[in-house]
Amino acid sequence: MRSIFIKEINSFFSSIVGYVALLVFLVACGLFLWVIPEYSIMGYGYAAMDRFFEIAPWLLLLLVPAVTMRSFSDEFRSGTIEWLRTKPVTDLEIILGKYLATLALIAFALLPTLIYVYTIANLALPDNSPDAAAIIGSYAGLMFLAATFAAVGVFSSSLTGNQIVGFLVSLLSCYLLYTGFEHLSRLPDMTEGLDYYLSMIGMEFHYNSISRGLIDSRDVVYFLSIITLFIALTRFSLSSRTTDAARQA
Repeated sequence: MRSIFIKEINSFFSSIVGYVALLVFLVACGLFLWVIPEYSIMGYGYAAMDRFFEIAPWLLLLLVPAVTMRSFSDEFRSGTIEWLRTKPVTDLEIILGKYLATLALIAFALLPTLIYVYTIANLALPDNSPDAAAIIGSYAGLMFLAATFAAVGVFSSSLTGNQIVGFLVSLLSCYLLYTGFEHLSRLPDMTEGLDYYLSMIGMEFHYNSISRGLIDSRDVVYFLSIITLFIALTRFSLSSRTTDAARQA
């Protein structure tokens, strides 16, 4: 699993696409936070990270599928998946190696954004410093969200040998899981009480809950359950491909 992890990291940074994806993410964060008037902290009037944590999930919604789209698609297209499976590793170890590499890359992308915390803390008035608990909770929420997006992205990549298709399937799936149920809960004809439970199915509800600075075990269990589900679906997808290949042979 370690060798697969290192291989994925090296493969990502050996391509210009990896650097472009990270650069676009960081530039977009900077533009939304400091330049674009509707979202800029300067226009907001308060030295707080709220704006960043509102925008970041949507940027991760694009970054994570871009990182994961080649996880298995490249292996299927080039035929190296068969070579990989002859090694003394299980399907689960292959999946986890690729999944953990994706998490490391996302953490690497989020790391430079910590400079915003330092900058905003220096901009704030002495008696109005940013809420440290809320910032820690929001970063934890972002990592849980990114980890869940990554699990969905790796699964989407295991469905096809085409990177673009994998990207689009991952993007659509992550979007629906993040905000789709929230939109459904706001429909005018939605039964009172049902709207609350429907919104709880979506990631946005649990991300917002963690972002308040209180990490509730229910939110953690929710994210871990979704991650486990999609890791299991990825394993099933790989097993199905192996079975189909064996029948064709």
